[in-house]
Amino acid sequence: MTGPANVHGTAIVIGSTGLLFVGPSGAGKSSVALHCIYEAKACGLAAALVSDDQVLVSEEDGQLVAQAPESIAGLAEVRGAGIVKVETTGKGVLHRAIRPVTPPFAERLPPEGETFEVLPGHVLPLTRLPLLAGCTAFSILATIHPEILRD
Repeated sequence: MTGPANVHGTAIVIGSTGLLFVGPSGAGKSSVALHCIYEAKACGLAAALVSDDQVLVSEEDGQLVAQAPESIAGLAEVRGAGIVKVETTGKGVLHRAIRPVTPPFAERLPPEGETFEVLPGHVLPLTRLPLLAGCTAFSILATIHPEILRD
């Protein structure tokens, strides 16, 4: 087991799938992750926040596991509204990194096999999640990864 690293991002779990939203400050990680949680719940799926803004990630039994630093557990930032209390789960195994992206896109198609290095030598497959007018982030995520609806 590797000691935890503090990763800038937002981690959630939908069903049994752990997602780590990554990107620069202001990219929409928190709002997109929270929206995905609430829309997944509306679809009857279990979903919860693991941690917002800072995620402690460690390697346990060959899996990347996320949890919140104690000082921010159960809290999320809603940009423009402040810090709010939200339902959380203690830990979550991470399966995929999600990078919210907004138009205009530099590339029409993302590179195949794109990954995000969470810890040295430990990568997650990376999905670019386009934030498009008229589409919810969760509907796009479920279209790209329909398995998330079956968890």
